Amino acid sequence: MSRKNRTPEENARRAKIRELLQEANISSMADIQSLFRETIAEFMENGLEAELDEELGYSKYDFRNKETDNSRNGHSSKKLKTSFGDVEVSTPRDRKGEFEPQLLKKNQTSISQDIEEKILSMYAKGMTTSDIETHIRDIYGVEVSDTTISRITDKVLPIVREWQQRPLESTYAVVFMDAIHYHVRSEGQIVKKAVYIAIGIDLEGRKDVLGMWVGENESAKYWATVLSGLKNRGVNDIFIACTDNLTGFSNAINAVFPQTDVQNCIIHQLRNSSKYVSYKDLKALMADLKAVYAAVDEPSAQSALDAFEEAWGKKYPRIAASWRENWANLSTYFKFPQEVRRLIYTTNAIEGFNRQLRKVTKAKAVFPTDDSLLKMLYLAMMDITKKWTGRRQDWSVIHAQLAIYYADRMPE
Repeated sequence: MSRKNRTPEENARRAKIRELLQEANISSMADIQSLFRETIAEFMENGLEAELDEELGYSKYDFRNKETDNSRNGHSSKKLKTSFGDVEVSTPRDRKGEFEPQLLKKNQTSISQDIEEKILSMYAKGMTTSDIETHIRDIYGVEVSDTTISRITDKVLPIVREWQQRPLESTYAVVFMDAIHYHVRSEGQIVKKAVYIAIGIDLEGRKDVLGMWVGENESAKYWATVLSGLKNRGVNDIFIACTDNLTGFSNAINAVFPQTDVQNCIIHQLRNSSKYVSYKDLKALMADLKAVYAAVDEPSAQSALDAFEEAWGKKYPRIAASWRENWANLSTYFKFPQEVRRLIYTTNAIEGFNRQLRKVTKAKAVFPTDDSLLKMLYLAMMDITKKWTGRRQDWSVIHAQLAIYYADRMPE
């Protein structure tokens, strides 16, 4: 704001500031910071005295209006960390020890109250503890150690446990399930752990991470435990489960949710199919496979698979065999209209989420414990899902189609 646009009050305030700067002999930024520290101390002390006046019901020298057997009991000194350096604050006490100040709480050691939030936010974005230390020191002038960062982030663990046990919706239209892998130190060894992730789309079209579980290498047996956990948290029905091609996965799903349709991820199947294909054959072979998974209906897809086997069966016999072995769960999407097909034929919804998690955790080659892995993933998940607002644009069409196919299971 230019000088000529200032109000009389602002001009008067500026005049007092100039007068104060002259009286305090301010000549450098260090002097200004020192003045700020004094100002902060004065502001805090005045505020704390006013809070105690209100608590006791009388001011310091107004004994006539005293209506309590409690009284002032001197002061104690507290060192506060601030953006301008440490500040000594004289905090008033009461004789009974009942005074609970709000301006500066008893266990508060910093008035940069957002420091913990900043540490959690940086941790959620995958910054290393040394990077966090440097940023906090540069921004706030506060030194934080590895131990402090760990203590702050550990506060998240009870919240994670509560989140893992929260009640869920009774019915989900689609649940995507996949696992990502990390190295974790365990009993002096580095062990590869699987993080099991389930993302659900409810009947309103809203997407939600239902849970993340750290377990041993991915197995259908562990997935059965995850699914039982979902059931115990209130999930009674899942219309469609979209999964990778893990052996025994569909049996694990149907053991807990026997009515659920299972759709294996086509992209996973394509990756497995192209794994051992010669580079010079790859383009033509993948074009022939596209005729299978992009067919208009299941009979057309089976005809295209026959044609594929005739063209490539001798050179790559395992590919067509794999598609036939997994056909029951690869072909589920053919019974639905295009909108539902696009939603379920790949696990893109969860793979995109996993990519973002990997981006956050890439700086960490090995996690010291399962808990350290889980708290980073939880904080990253909270950061990622902030953008998950509203429902899919085509949800009204998808819901109408699901209401036809699952009419007897659609809640009233």
